[in-house]
Amino acid sequence: MDKLKRVLSGHDTEEAGGLSEIVEGTSLSWSTRLKGFIACFAIGCLFSILGSCFLWLPGNKLTLFAAFYTLGNIASIGSTFFLMGPMKQLKRMFEPTRLIATIVMLLCLILTLCAAFWWRKKGLALLFCILQFFALAW
Repeated sequence: MDKLKRVLSGHDTEEAGGLSEIVEGTSLSWSTRLKGFIACFAIGCLFSILGSCFLWLPGNKLTLFAAFYTLGNIASIGSTFFLMGPMKQLKRMFEPTRLIATIVMLLCLILTLCAAFWWRKKGLALLFCILQFFALAW
């Protein structure tokens, strides 16, 4: 279990110099990280489910669907920052094997919000939500 904690928290290799002392002094405990992950992931799932409910309500609720679905995905992705730390997570997201999927996913997150609120194109917002799903699954 300790090895898993070290790998997920980014402490599986020794960092050089005073940087390791700073990281150790400012890092959260394992239980705090786990609680933060669970809370952020639960909020992300709640927003995604709430957004999906808006899609099926009568009336023109596609904008709310796109906004809540996108915020849910952002919160779910942000929840992994608690487990590994933000820098390690960003490094992993931008590895060469994940680079295309990461760029497509981030671009779709931004374009979904633009299509929903700025351009007011509901069909385009729905298309970007579908692309978000595929990019996250990829």
